[in-house]
Amino acid sequence: MSKDWGVAYQYNTKMKIFRKISICKSLFFLVLSSTCIVFVTAQVKLPRLVRDSMILQRDTNVKIWGWASNGEKIIVHFNNQIHKTKTSKDGRWSILLSPMKAGGPYSMVISGRNKILLREILIGDVWMCSGQSNMVHQMELHNIRYSAEISNANYPEIRHFFIPTMTDLQRKRNDFSTGYWKSANPENVRQFSAIAYFFAKKIYEKYHIPIGLINASVGGTPIEAWTSEEGLKDFSSVMNIIQKNKDTAIVNNAFRNGVANNSGRSLQKDEGMIGLKKWYDVSYIPKGWQNINIPGYWEDQGIKDLNGVVWYRKVIEVPSSMTGLNAKVFLGRIVDADALYINGNLVGNTTYQYPQRRYQVPAGLLKSGKNIFVIRVTNTAGKGGFVPNKPYCLFTGKDTLDLKGEWQYKVGEVYIPRSGFSGGGMSAQSQPAALYNAMVSPIINYAIKGFLWYQGESNAGKAEEYSKLQPALIADWRDKWNLGNLPFLFVQLPNYMDANYLPSESQWAELRESQLKSLSIPNTAMVVAIDLGEWNDIHPDNKKDVGERLALAAEKLSYGNNNEYAGPIYESSKMVDNKITISFKHVGSGLTTNDGEGLSEFAIAGANKKFVWAKAIIVGDKIVVWNDDIPNPVYVRYAWADNPVHPNFYNKDGLPASPFRIGE
Repeated sequence: MSKDWGVAYQYNTKMKIFRKISICKSLFFLVLSSTCIVFVTAQVKLPRLVRDSMILQRDTNVKIWGWASNGEKIIVHFNNQIHKTKTSKDGRWSILLSPMKAGGPYSMVISGRNKILLREILIGDVWMCSGQSNMVHQMELHNIRYSAEISNANYPEIRHFFIPTMTDLQRKRNDFSTGYWKSANPENVRQFSAIAYFFAKKIYEKYHIPIGLINASVGGTPIEAWTSEEGLKDFSSVMNIIQKNKDTAIVNNAFRNGVANNSGRSLQKDEGMIGLKKWYDVSYIPKGWQNINIPGYWEDQGIKDLNGVVWYRKVIEVPSSMTGLNAKVFLGRIVDADALYINGNLVGNTTYQYPQRRYQVPAGLLKSGKNIFVIRVTNTAGKGGFVPNKPYCLFTGKDTLDLKGEWQYKVGEVYIPRSGFSGGGMSAQSQPAALYNAMVSPIINYAIKGFLWYQGESNAGKAEEYSKLQPALIADWRDKWNLGNLPFLFVQLPNYMDANYLPSESQWAELRESQLKSLSIPNTAMVVAIDLGEWNDIHPDNKKDVGERLALAAEKLSYGNNNEYAGPIYESSKMVDNKITISFKHVGSGLTTNDGEGLSEFAIAGANKKFVWAKAIIVGDKIVVWNDDIPNPVYVRYAWADNPVHPNFYNKDGLPASPFRIGE
């Protein structure tokens, strides 16, 4: 045997031994890994709500729950309490903490085959906040109006848990995929619901009790989506929809139809985006552009019934003092979508009509002298363009340039209506029980103080049905939480849309009336917001007064405060000498007007229901209404309009009267 062959033999032998050892090691680690996998699946798991920085409800039994392996022993240590349990066959476990007083911070240790340590836990009051976009609206969206409140937010005992939009058409879920408790500081508070934050701040500053806010809200959603299947059992047509939605084949087909319909909606392409030079390019030379004003809708400026894409262009003279700095552009609100280009660069865009347009302009983009501003606006239905009475300006520091006035425009694309097109498809978040299943059901184990509810815009037009749906929601949620008649505080729809200077019919007024009827349910309170809306914005900027009025109601229902918490509410009426005398609840310190003028917005009619404006005066704690041309009045209305011009009926406690009607 040669030396080289011997070396090779020894090498090969060693390699065989090494490979055998490696195989054994691999098998060992495979077995060990499998064991580890089993061990990991057996670990205690907690729901997203039960985590660091959570706030637990005081003065009641508090459930702590989670999952682990079958039969696993669980021990919970918290605030001098020790609770032991075992998981059930399906891997669930729960314990009940005995009632505790407000306080903290505390730590919680949960032990099974693994150990979890939760820190910075407070005990206080937890409020479930829900509804549609006005409850969603974060402080960030109102950062100009509330800049000081954001900067001064230093309330570590006010905490907010935001639940992202999720839907489920088939089943109730038991947890969320994400979510964190965040304390109110200048950074975090920007993502707090503005209404919920001002509610919590008012309560906290008065009672110094930790306040937790769980926010489950989605814009543009009906009340049926937030109610469970059990809560909707008395609504046969709604139950039929729920049953159909459990058939995944039907649901998938509906979604496919929606995609197909939308993909074929436009038969053209936007000329501003398909040419050799885009219309926002600085080297593009505009030809055939016409004049138009911002703000304003293009249908009101000579463009008839156009759905499509319209480009706006203007050369803005910028002084040298505004260059080299970070700048902001405010473009009010635009219907529907927009993209802003400055000197050929995309500065910002928004995909739907409701957010306020506030775009950051990076330093160095603006130059001294001429700057080209181009706005691409897309509209799919109704009037398109720029909403009036909103801010349209460019500013840096103390310098401001007004962007209102004459611009140039050119149509880039016209959407050709398709015969019989109705939009098609399905919006999952509008389906009955869909939001309850995914966003409410995982909360019901979590003990709370009560509910804050702001919703109704998406049900306008179905007021009679809403008068039954809101009581059904209240009963459903109280039943699910099983904590008694928890306080339910809700916001009546504010004033919105065009003002009408003649007595008229109103779907929003009818919806407000349906909301008002829910006050017959014990332990409820309603915030009147008829003075807090904006005619041109379904998301009015004043969120603070709404939140603080909710807090005032909570003080009465939950904190033992006996001060007046509501404005005048219609109670009864009688006719005396062809005049109708009206009595009210919540007179408070007395009836008055908020401007020192005579009462306005009262209308009256005889049996023919032809309404005319009425005279109205305050007599003690009553209102007397009449019109000399109506000798036998039958009907009376107050502030009965989408956006009543001047509703000035208040009590002396500074709270507005709810709109109402008599005789119908």
